[in-house]
Amino acid sequence: MPLVSGTEILQAARKGGYAIGAFNTNNLEWTQAILQAAEEKKAPVLIQTSMGAAKYMGGYKLVVNMVKDLIESMNITVPVTLHLDHGDYEAALACIEAGYTSVMFDGSHLPFDENLKLAKDVVEKAHAKGVSVECEVGSIGGEEDGIIGTGELADIDECVQIANTGIDFLACGIGNIHGAYPSNWTGLAFDHLQAIANAVGQDMPLVLHGGSGIPADQIAKAISMGVSKINVNTEFQVLFAKATREYIEAGKDLEGKGFDPRQLLAPGKAAIVKEAEAHIDLFGSANKA
Repeated sequence: MPLVSGTEILQAARKGGYAIGAFNTNNLEWTQAILQAAEEKKAPVLIQTSMGAAKYMGGYKLVVNMVKDLIESMNITVPVTLHLDHGDYEAALACIEAGYTSVMFDGSHLPFDENLKLAKDVVEKAHAKGVSVECEVGSIGGEEDGIIGTGELADIDECVQIANTGIDFLACGIGNIHGAYPSNWTGLAFDHLQAIANAVGQDMPLVLHGGSGIPADQIAKAISMGVSKINVNTEFQVLFAKATREYIEAGKDLEGKGFDPRQLLAPGKAAIVKEAEAHIDLFGSANKA
């Protein structure tokens, strides 16, 4: 199946009362693991790269070709969207040209007037090529590719103005953060989420960033209130590191050809497959392809 834009699958999720996992990839093995999990669960999926991860892997065009080739070689039949996560204006335009089927322009750290102006331009250029667009209001806490947010509650009027640019899904700050959640985190601001959902309308899929570590009951409640895309990255990184560390600490790399990267990275890959499947179940997107 060819890559698809995020619009149709997220609209279906919004109407169906479930969310689709947006899983960051960092290399070949991670991409294989995400695709394997989605296919086994018969779930639509967004594979996304940060600007830094794409650069690490060799650039946006390489990522496009890798994902397309893996879809073909792995006989993937579920809808797959290739998405840019937290892209600046230049990165969003570059990904549109490179063949990504969805982009996030993150102007949340800019003055709002500038965020709005650039969002309109990205939407125009993206939609001309059938590419879906996500934008953000109210910066998300933590750090993502050098963009640091303090966990703001998004301004509702600004959410409406950004939504009116024609974006396909909206990321909004509701107390969520990137990375590990601190022990004193007070949880998602559901009253604010409901106010945003009411203001932008039930046809606008909402995006929850910082999906790693949010309790399952809060995930379920957020989905019931309009969240249709949930980003997960840190959780997979921690599990990948843990599985790799356990393999080495057990001396497996010293047994036979255990040092072969294909064997060295296999436990981490298996951990991502298992966790991605668990998240797909949690988000309710299994058997929705």
